Amino acid sequence: MTERFATTPFGGRSLSRGMFSVQESTALARARLAKTRSSQEGEGVSAPDKWRLLRALTEARTVYALSDRTIAVLEALVSFQPGTTLDASKAVIVFPSNAELSLRTRGMAPATLRRHLAILVETGLIIRRDSPNGKRYARRDEQGMVETAYGFDLSPLALRQSEIETHAHEARALAHRIGTLRTEITIHLRDISKTIEAGLSEGRKGPWEAFQERLVSLSGRVTKNASEEAQTARRDALVRLRAEIENTYLDTLTEQEMSANESVFERHIQSSDSEPNKNKCKENNLKENPPQKPEAEKPRNPQFVPKTKPVGPNLGSVLKICPQFSAYSQSGIRDWMEFLRTAGLVHTMLGISPDAWKKARKAMGDVNAAVTVAAILERAGDIRSPGGYLRSLTERAELGLYSTTPVLNALRKTALTTVS
Repeated sequence: MTERFATTPFGGRSLSRGMFSVQESTALARARLAKTRSSQEGEGVSAPDKWRLLRALTEARTVYALSDRTIAVLEALVSFQPGTTLDASKAVIVFPSNAELSLRTRGMAPATLRRHLAILVETGLIIRRDSPNGKRYARRDEQGMVETAYGFDLSPLALRQSEIETHAHEARALAHRIGTLRTEITIHLRDISKTIEAGLSEGRKGPWEAFQERLVSLSGRVTKNASEEAQTARRDALVRLRAEIENTYLDTLTEQEMSANESVFERHIQSSDSEPNKNKCKENNLKENPPQKPEAEKPRNPQFVPKTKPVGPNLGSVLKICPQFSAYSQSGIRDWMEFLRTAGLVHTMLGISPDAWKKARKAMGDVNAAVTVAAILERAGDIRSPGGYLRSLTERAELGLYSTTPVLNALRKTALTTVS
């Protein structure tokens, strides 16, 4: 009978279906907790940390349509409860006056306080326990303990701990996903804009003006309030546009421009650990065989062609070592240009950001970076973060400590071991 005492609001306020439903569900939940009160699990659920619970509710406030000022009023109410926990196994009633509540909400006006208190009651986070005259107060026994209290019951807040923390976790995950999308959109916008600028300034063939118009339709400020669906659709459209623009730019590269990139790649491999040994051998040879006086120049044999050892990976060997890479080419890989074009698509599929791909090409050279991406694709199942792995290799390349030869050799040995 006591649970049903004084559940109706004082004065002109009427009892709504929602208010009665919250009171009933609170009573049932409290009865269930009473059965598990002796267990450790029951104690943890029925007495959550009030400040941690408020933080979770703040993170999930959009789910409950609560403003920051409504949360501030609830925080003020919670501050009147002694201790750091809310014991939901019994009524947790606080009875501050409007004057005290106003002080703890930094001077909030009484009318504003009443509005936010009504929102908290309607949301079911607190229950109003009005006295016969509508005042908030407590009666104490001879020992000074609170016997009967009238005010606001905070136990519904504690009883909804699991629900609130679940919504808070989902809110954090959503915020993380949206933050990632906003970062990707910003990078895509920058890379697309600079690639179009390069195509126009270098006078390369391609529908660069049409690309600019499409970019304008996808440009604009990356707002925080946009939905995840809208951000995802914008990111996907930019990914498709960027791939189309990069392929157009790569198609305009001549064989001479591509061979220049390969030369840089080959020189990088030549300057390996064998270079100091080579110079040392050359010095020892000069000591043992000092230069003789120049003799009459002997006629050269026109049929003599010095044999040179090829430096750097062979395209066919790379494709054999990394067989999965060819599956991502639309027309087959016949030259390094097509190899590089395919790497431009594969790095996106692996989740490697455009910024990491750009830095790798700058540090390693185009061909070297493309071969590295092919090797990462071959080991995709063993690499937790392809983007982070490429960045670490890029840092080594910037110090002159990276070569694709050991990487390809390791893949070749792995393939041979698997076959045997």
